[in-house]
Amino acid sequence: MASSARELTDIQNQKPTRVRYWVVVFAVTLAIITYIDRVALSQAAPSITKELGLSKTQMGMAFSAFILFYALFEIPSGVLGDRYGPRKVLMRIVVWWSFFIAASGRAWSFASLVVIETLFGAGEAGCFPNIAKAFSVWLPQDERVRAQGIVWLSARWGGAITPVLVYWIFQFVSWRNAFALFGLMGVVWAFFFYRWFRDRPSDNPKVNAAELTLLRSAEHNAEVHGGIPWGKFLASPQVWLLCAQYFCLSYSWYFYATWLPTYLREGRHLNPSTKEFAILAGMPLFLGGIGSLFTGFISKPLTRLTGSVTKTRKFLACTGFVGASALLVTSTLLHDPIAAVMAMAFASFCNDLAMPGSWGACMDVGGRYAGTLSGTMNMAGNGGGALASTLAGVMLTATNNNWNLVIYVAAAVYFLGAFFWLALDPVTPLERA
Repeated sequence: MASSARELTDIQNQKPTRVRYWVVVFAVTLAIITYIDRVALSQAAPSITKELGLSKTQMGMAFSAFILFYALFEIPSGVLGDRYGPRKVLMRIVVWWSFFIAASGRAWSFASLVVIETLFGAGEAGCFPNIAKAFSVWLPQDERVRAQGIVWLSARWGGAITPVLVYWIFQFVSWRNAFALFGLMGVVWAFFFYRWFRDRPSDNPKVNAAELTLLRSAEHNAEVHGGIPWGKFLASPQVWLLCAQYFCLSYSWYFYATWLPTYLREGRHLNPSTKEFAILAGMPLFLGGIGSLFTGFISKPLTRLTGSVTKTRKFLACTGFVGASALLVTSTLLHDPIAAVMAMAFASFCNDLAMPGSWGACMDVGGRYAGTLSGTMNMAGNGGGALASTLAGVMLTATNNNWNLVIYVAAAVYFLGAFFWLALDPVTPLERA
């Protein structure tokens, strides 16, 4: 008994290690690589359409092939993460998508591009749900939203630097060889991640007893379970509302990741071969990242003021949805292209006020099923993105490039998302609901 008491006292006096923050570092670098790969396709779209002789509708279908199959494989990848742990699943995800982003540079026709983007999307699915799963195990609850804010800042900034990165790389290599370089980054990440990461903090010898004590309430989320309670998922209003709000968020956001470069070139008549074009194309993602970081760091002090995590998340999300809707409409009224793009960039900032809270809700509500719930929500979101990408191409073709119509629809969908958040309970775990 005396020995146990001494050990307990030693642990209480011991300063916790910070090994858990390396999980955030790996998540950040992966988020950057993910968005570089994703946005590179939209930046190369003018070159691809010209060389392969594609129409806007066909390019929209190629975008949607990636997004749709990314969405369809979100749940299976999230389930695998919950069942087998994120280490093996993320390894498979990153190696798979790295191969197919490289293969994108070898497309020779519309059909081949669609097949490659389909496999690329299926491979990348589950990346962010498995990051959420890792966070639910490796981070205490009060650090998770901040970590998600940092991750989405990194993801958005990865996308933001991609236009400039692609512009620079295109000075030296063709768009085909550029995709091979992007694929190589993922392979390097996968090698180092698999060597270091463990599904349980207790399996990492560098985590001391004090840090393990700090993570005691989180590590139970790593428990292996036999199956997913699909009945509870389907019967839960929380699950449906999380999916609905993320559908609205992603539907409108995907304009920045797919059609924005084409809009700047054709709708605002900017020269795509200039640095100004590259900077403007990345600006919405740049400010979106700041929105994610802002939410991640303001949530905790704001909760002290509101006295409720639920009120804080609802306030930030509703402000984001309504603000993004208003700013998109404002962009159509501005004649100066730089002012219009900045309005879109601040709409993206507002968009990302809702991002960390959405993923934080998945971790809190999902518990040990955080990977599955995150995958379910992300599937709904990317389903919205797939619809938006295709529908934009159809609307542009049918209306002789009426870009304002595409933007008005996105603004309306944003506005709808605020109502779903008003009805959402973003904190009560499914297992207690």
